[in-house]
Amino acid sequence: MITGQAVCLGPDIDTDLIIAGRYLRTKDRSVWGAHVFEDLDPSLAGRLSGAIIVAGRNFGCGSSREQAPVALREAGVVAVISPLFARIFFRNAINVGLPVLEADLTCRDGDQIAINLNEGVIEVAETRYSFTPLSPRMRDILDAGGLVTYWRGKA
Repeated sequence: MITGQAVCLGPDIDTDLIIAGRYLRTKDRSVWGAHVFEDLDPSLAGRLSGAIIVAGRNFGCGSSREQAPVALREAGVVAVISPLFARIFFRNAINVGLPVLEADLTCRDGDQIAINLNEGVIEVAETRYSFTPLSPRMRDILDAGGLVTYWRGKA
């Protein structure tokens, strides 16, 4: 079970809005987490620890930078929900151990959300939403904490 408070965003959040290119020259991932969404809302990074982002369609569009889902994890985001993700962002997120779920749900900032990955259910207040469950392999990758750790466990 994944739980957290909702942080609601609109549609078409691209990877440049998630983490601006000017911060990618550093290898210090904590810098990425501290500056996530800075060009969208400078105060947003401070509200993301333990949060579940609920966004509109087309989350993670734009460049294919893997740093975007890493920055979200570094900021403390525990999952992202959107009706539609850019495919490369979706896979990059799974590969770094960030759960991303395709579902269209209604919530407000601060709503408590509970996600059951195995059952494909999201609960917001008294309302239950279904999502297409992730494949067993994707759940295994998430359980391992990311693709690198997953493959190390297979060796």
